[in-house]
Amino acid sequence: MCLRGRLKISILRLNALTVMGSQHPDAMLAAMTSSLLPRRSADEQARLDADLIDLIEHRITFNQVLGLKVQALAPQLVLRFEMRPELVGHFHYGRLHGGVISAVLDALGGSALMVSLGEKHPTESAEQVMARFTKLGTIDLRVDFLRPGLGRHFIASAEITRLGGRVGSTQMRLHNDEGLLIATAAAAYIVS
Repeated sequence: MCLRGRLKISILRLNALTVMGSQHPDAMLAAMTSSLLPRRSADEQARLDADLIDLIEHRITFNQVLGLKVQALAPQLVLRFEMRPELVGHFHYGRLHGGVISAVLDALGGSALMVSLGEKHPTESAEQVMARFTKLGTIDLRVDFLRPGLGRHFIASAEITRLGGRVGSTQMRLHNDEGLLIATAAAAYIVS
């Protein structure tokens, strides 16, 4: 190939890399490939949503112990659970146990990443996205307990701060039934 031809190809590659916001050819190829493939159908998306709700509410059995119920998958995952005697940590005051708060926020963060993985891989079937759950695990969790865990029910919400190829990060919040912020958390998870 002549010098002019090699120069033209190099300029095209440089332009493509700049447009894609990446300097790695594999990342560019993956982005180009996923943008060319059709997004999953509405029926397949409904199947994925149902599978995610089933995973969060039933298949992770500890979430059943906590009583987690999905209130919304999008635009952000929101979970709710009722205060019950089994969740009390301080018997004298009837406060929610700190371990329950931590467990709820951890489950929420991981589940929010599962929902986001479905959005990150819009061409994958529900089955393919759900298979990604087998690789998900908590790396680090930090919880800040801001107020006593008092309330009739609690609402937990999560925001994805980063979802990379190997690690995802989230920030979570727990409010009581009066809207008071009870606790916040930040966590990192392995996602592949």
